[in-house]
Amino acid sequence: MTSAALWIAVVASGLFHGMNPGMGWPLAVSAGLMERSSRALFGALAPLTAGHLLAMLAMILPFSLLFGIARWQTPIQVGAGLLLLGFGIFRYVGRRHPRVLARIRPTQLGAWSFVVALAHGAGLMLVPIYLGLCGSMGLDAVHRAAGALIGADLGMALLVCVVHTMAMIAAGGILAWLVFRYLGTKFLSRSWFNLDATWAASLMLVGALSVALSLAPR
Repeated sequence: MTSAALWIAVVASGLFHGMNPGMGWPLAVSAGLMERSSRALFGALAPLTAGHLLAMLAMILPFSLLFGIARWQTPIQVGAGLLLLGFGIFRYVGRRHPRVLARIRPTQLGAWSFVVALAHGAGLMLVPIYLGLCGSMGLDAVHRAAGALIGADLGMALLVCVVHTMAMIAAGGILAWLVFRYLGTKFLSRSWFNLDATWAASLMLVGALSVALSLAPR
C-alpha cells in the first residue's frame, strides 16, 4: 500500500474511533449537561484526548523499537496482524465491556480513556498501519545505523498517534457538540446502536489485511 493510502487509513481509523460512543464522547456531553456549559464539554475532551493518545503510544512504541531490526520486519508485521485478528475474534465472541472499566469514575476521564482504548484494541488496530508506513518509507535498513533507523521509527510512531488522535477527538467532539447544542439526549436513546460487532469485525479485517500484505510477494 502507498504512503498516501496508509495515512488515509490513519485518519479514517481516528474518525471511526471518534464516532464510536465507546471511546467516550457521551461523557463529554454529560459533563456539559451537568454544568450547563459548553466549556465543560470541551474541557472533558482534553483528558479523553490525552488518554487515547497515551494508549496509542503504549501499543505502538514497542513495535517501533523492534521494527528497526531489518531481518525481523516481516515476522513482526505478520505477528501484529495475527494478534489483531485474534483479538478481533475474541471481541466478537465476548462483546461485554471489561469489568475494570466500571471501576474508573467518569471524573477520571484521562485514565478512563487510556484504559478503554487498550481494552477495546484501539491502539492495536493502528499497529499494522504504522508498520506499513515504516515499510513504505524506503529506508534501507541493512545499510542504515540501527540508532538512526529506530529514531525514524519513533518519530513516525509519534506522528501517527498524534494524527490519529486528532482525527478521533475531532469526530467525537463534533458529535458531542451536536448532541449537547442541537440534538439533545433523546438522540442517544433513539439513534444509539451497538457497535461491538462492527468494532470486532474491523479489528479482524485490519488484521487479515495486514497478514496478507506482509506475505505478498514484493
